[in-house]
Amino acid sequence: MAATDLDKASTERAVATSVDPAEVPSAAWGWSGESRRAAQIAGWFVVVALLGMTIGNHQGHVEDIFLVSLAAVMALMLVVDSLTHRIPK
Repeated sequence: MAATDLDKASTERAVATSVDPAEVPSAAWGWSGESRRAAQIAGWFVVVALLGMTIGNHQGHVEDIFLVSLAAVMALMLVVDSLTHRIPK
């Protein structure tokens, strides 16, 4: 037989997270964020890799212009992200 009474509410406070444990299994373990430091390191690695690609047997310099401009835009984004993260909210 099915019970008609509702279960009593738990007095235990729930942890408010912005992720659903059904979608992100690691949320049940208490951490489901992203590492800013790892993203910064990976971003600077990509900037160095883009600049390293300018060394080669290029006949024209169109490739170099694109590589350097992409590296500059990415470096600017990384610097702006680093500076805006330091500003207290």
